[in-house]
Amino acid sequence: MAKATREDVLTALGRVIDPESGKSVVDAQMVQGLVVKDGNVGFALEVSGARGPQAEPLRKAAADSVAALPGVLSVTAVLTAHQQGPQTSTRPQTQQGHSHNHGAHNHGAHNHTSHNRGAKPHQPSPSAQGIPGVAAIIAVASGKGGVGKSTVAVNLALGLAKLGLKTGLLDADIYGPSVPRLLHITEKPQSDDGKILKPIERHGIKTMSIGFLVGEDTPMIWRGPMVQSALTQMMNDVAWAPLDVLVLDMPPGTGDAQLTIAQRVPLKGAIIVSTPQDIALIDARKGLAMFRKTHVPILGIVENMSVFVCPDCGSEHHIFGHGGARETAAELDAPFLGEIPLVRAIRETSDAGTPIVVSAPDSREAEAFLALAREVAQKIAAPTRAAPKIILE
Repeated sequence: MAKATREDVLTALGRVIDPESGKSVVDAQMVQGLVVKDGNVGFALEVSGARGPQAEPLRKAAADSVAALPGVLSVTAVLTAHQQGPQTSTRPQTQQGHSHNHGAHNHGAHNHTSHNRGAKPHQPSPSAQGIPGVAAIIAVASGKGGVGKSTVAVNLALGLAKLGLKTGLLDADIYGPSVPRLLHITEKPQSDDGKILKPIERHGIKTMSIGFLVGEDTPMIWRGPMVQSALTQMMNDVAWAPLDVLVLDMPPGTGDAQLTIAQRVPLKGAIIVSTPQDIALIDARKGLAMFRKTHVPILGIVENMSVFVCPDCGSEHHIFGHGGARETAAELDAPFLGEIPLVRAIRETSDAGTPIVVSAPDSREAEAFLALAREVAQKIAAPTRAAPKIILE
């Protein structure tokens, strides 16, 4: 059977009339983030914040219309509600609906975890409970991109696993997921019940990334509420348990995604990754300040690409400066967790999907990550804190 095309889906959605505007959801420009691939369809309906969950029948009608198309295997449809005028809340409203599963496995949903026909709308409210079965959640963050944060997060997770901790790794960077490449994961996660995804396991850790659900070259052209919805589902609609620690590879910066996680998950702490150069440290300070404002403990600062080691002669060169992160940690009264060298082996093993901690566990470079893992393991053994709250100044 031929798979439905994007045009087929838009035609079907064009027959769904929004009762408020009298227009189709397509003409009213309510359809956002449409993805159609291999018979799997995902999209969001954006409505005003005043409508909120009252628009659920419209979402269901849109999902049913697409699900009826020949060649459609699964449909994932969510509601996103935006605020009109001045914002009075620290986060947008997001209403998530269920979708339809027409195959043995719902392995092609591209926006969010799919739900079976008839399931109740998912209500994200994990802030008080955390993620069931996960003892500790830590964030690996950076104030800016390009500092090797994802490489640090992956090798840290693998290092924690080598220490005997049951470890998970969530790639929380919706717009630029790195974990699929860093761990060479090309398959899609499966679901036994169409509701909860099973994380993909590599090298002894459980992993999940939006990159497992979309093509590597597919751009994620999503608004803030859709990103928040995806993050919430990847945290709560994935079979993580049992875990001693879940490592979140955060997106760079201090935007909606970071605030969503800080608000909705009781983080055990955050690790800030920076290079030694001044421009990176300026942004690292911002990231550290954001976590402190949301009452997330700072586990420490890591200086990545600390020193370049010549592969031929072994001499060391401080290309980006040296010691900047250590000095910044001291100035901000934050722990300094160590230095990761800039060596070709780390880059090569990362590109190959076999991180240095598993491909060369006895190397000097792997030992730097294992030392970091030991530091972090000691810190997360402390008593669990309460869920954070956002403080506005």
